[in-house]
Amino acid sequence: MPVTVVLGTQWGDEGKGRIVDFLSGNADVVARFGGGANAGHTVRVGDKTYKLRMVPSGIVAGVEHCIIGPGTVISPAALTAELDTLEYNGVDISRLWISDLAHLIMPYHIELDKSAERERGRDALGTTGNGIGPAYVDRVARIGIRAGDLRDLRRCRQTLFARAQSLRGQGIVLDLDSAMADLDRHAQRMLPHICDTVALLHDDLKADKRVLAEGAQGSMLDVNLGTYPFVTSSETVAGGACAGLGFGPKEVDHVVGVVKAYATRVGGGPFPTEQQNEIGEQLRKRGSEFGTVTGRPRRCGWLDLVALRYAVAVNGITHLAITKLDVLDTLYELSVCTAYEESASGDSLPFVISRGATPVWKTRPGWLKPTVTARNWEDLPRNARDYIEFVEEFVGVPAAYVSVGPERSQIIVRPNAPLMPLVHTR
Repeated sequence: MPVTVVLGTQWGDEGKGRIVDFLSGNADVVARFGGGANAGHTVRVGDKTYKLRMVPSGIVAGVEHCIIGPGTVISPAALTAELDTLEYNGVDISRLWISDLAHLIMPYHIELDKSAERERGRDALGTTGNGIGPAYVDRVARIGIRAGDLRDLRRCRQTLFARAQSLRGQGIVLDLDSAMADLDRHAQRMLPHICDTVALLHDDLKADKRVLAEGAQGSMLDVNLGTYPFVTSSETVAGGACAGLGFGPKEVDHVVGVVKAYATRVGGGPFPTEQQNEIGEQLRKRGSEFGTVTGRPRRCGWLDLVALRYAVAVNGITHLAITKLDVLDTLYELSVCTAYEESASGDSLPFVISRGATPVWKTRPGWLKPTVTARNWEDLPRNARDYIEFVEEFVGVPAAYVSVGPERSQIIVRPNAPLMPLVHTR
């Protein structure tokens, strides 16, 4: 069972990219299973910072194969720009493979996305405006264009011609010649990377290659299991890795859930532990909590253990990776949510949260000591270790990794961690 799934347990922005980058040092394949260019993964190596949107985080570590899977939606313009930036920075992109089954985000999807948000007014969902939702809608409606269709641009033109008729009724004029010229230009860049990634991945699995399946966004944004309608348009939970890459659950060995030591959320939607006060501002400032893709300030709050326990259950999480512990270093006292006052109705957790759940708080002492230089569990202050152990006991899952800074070297690996030993030879 050579697959380790890495995913977010909150509302996204948990630091999945740097955990995947770190684990890639002892993996052979990294495969992205869902989402689009609305997912921003930041990877910092030495004095270089890489802000990835579509390309799997393992590309920087130099794994054998980086796969953008069938479950994703791809903006050709955004992807080619990202490839250009990576090449400019000396990153080898020859190992990147794009599923021919992945759907494409066209410019009109972006227009539809922004138009829908404007029409919602005060009820706007807070999407990134990158066309993700409309592209998934077209996939389900069976009127989308897939990456493999770029091999036959004449057929793409026929699809776009038919799509132009329906778009006209929505007030969007599609310039067919201009759209095809853009598609032709992007096709030349993408086609060398497009292949049957399902077959490629199964060849890797048969060869007992170690595979990291990389998620986007977070569990509470899952279209089925999240805080609907304030969710993304794809499956972000562990089951989505199987559907989004094309392998069965028997291949999965570990599921690593990435969680911040506190909580953040971008855009609209309920957020029970949000702190719209000095604490929230302090967390935002110390944690540099601004969106990788949009630059929007993130809403900040205390750790929600009720939501985390739910994420552990729906994902089958085997290990936690706790990030940004160092952000809490200057706080005299911490709070965590251990229950909701209105949780006895029998409703599912997303419904409880959507009704405006009131947290029940548990106070924990801070440690008021820097953790950024810690490289072993014993180097952490006693109160920091107590905080992590409290989380572990509450959700019933061990914390295998603890991040105390943005650099690769600032991750503490505990003895029970998957993918050991982590030897960075690339």
